[in-house]
Amino acid sequence: MRVPFEDIAHLFGEFERTAFRLETRRGYASDRAGARFQAFLRGIDPAPEPENPWHVNVRRKAEEGARFSRVRIVDEPPTDGQRFLMAAAAAAHAADGEDIRVLARAEAVRLELPEFDFWLFDSRTLVRFHIDDQDVTTAVEVVEDPVEVLAACRARDRAWPHAVPSGEVWARVRSSA
Repeated sequence: MRVPFEDIAHLFGEFERTAFRLETRRGYASDRAGARFQAFLRGIDPAPEPENPWHVNVRRKAEEGARFSRVRIVDEPPTDGQRFLMAAAAAAHAADGEDIRVLARAEAVRLELPEFDFWLFDSRTLVRFHIDDQDVTTAVEVVEDPVEVLAACRARDRAWPHAVPSGEVWARVRSSA
């Protein structure tokens, strides 16, 4: 059943061990609409936002022994949206305890990764994103079917060893710009 994203927000505070995200999009409307993204397009790197509720929660969960991780699929060359996400990750996410890695789109295709975004909580609850052609998240779907959850776990396990820390990729992308 599709629900608004807000209906699953509690999962980010309630998971016990791991929260993994696969990001497949070339950009997100929510990023493009923000002042930080517009500033980034003018050459201003995103400043850390340590008091942002996301970062506060990531730090709290890390203190509890839980772990956030992501694999972002990027194009060659990366889109503005992908570059923005790498710059933002370099600014704060790693310091908070979130391990964000980057995987080339060609490698994601070779690994037969899903073409949809998802969060996977404690390897048992899958939250699949429904995103329209303008990169707007229209809904999410909570999936607890063991077959689909296992497929997401396998996708995570295929992607992770091939993904490179976002900060390393951002340093290369930034120096070549």
